[in-house]
Amino acid sequence: MDNVVALMLANPVNRAILDRLPDLGLPEACLVAGALAQSVWNGIDRRAPQAGIKDYDIFYFDAADIGWEAEDAAIRKVRTALADLAVEIDVKNQARVHLWYEARFGVPIAPLRNALDGVAMFPVRGTCLALQHGADGPVLHAPYGTAALEAGLLADNPNCPDRSAFRAKAESYRARWPWLRIVGEAGSQPSSSSVSQ
Repeated sequence: MDNVVALMLANPVNRAILDRLPDLGLPEACLVAGALAQSVWNGIDRRAPQAGIKDYDIFYFDAADIGWEAEDAAIRKVRTALADLAVEIDVKNQARVHLWYEARFGVPIAPLRNALDGVAMFPVRGTCLALQHGADGPVLHAPYGTAALEAGLLADNPNCPDRSAFRAKAESYRARWPWLRIVGEAGSQPSSSSVSQ
């Protein structure tokens, strides 16, 4: 996974966000999903590290206050702290996802236990990724491993509650990285896969 993390951090925005996460004061804060996977695909494709990346997602987990006002304050704080990066930043408290998920996606979910629970539910398995700032360097969480990511395979994630989301998400990725391949449904249960860099 060393090469995968290196490709993620070749994107200067990913590196800057990761470096600043500890100062944001958000519990379990991690950079997740598309910006990580897409930076890897850019590296494999020998494109600019930021090419085709629409936004950067940050998850955190604060069960002490699951009100919208607290999350909105966190969003504003993060956007102010990262404003100089001049990119779209999306921030979500994973402790309150169950409060709005059904209204948005039509499927109820149980409360999540931590920020990484949300990572394991992304529609495309290869993008189920989180990068956190660890004491000894970056820590990559990849509940389904990184083989599909590195091979450019877009597989449906059966652990995503909104099973209708896969096709649109995969096609969006392929529109920007045409060499990616959409493949059939993958296996079901995540494996534990975290590594410090």
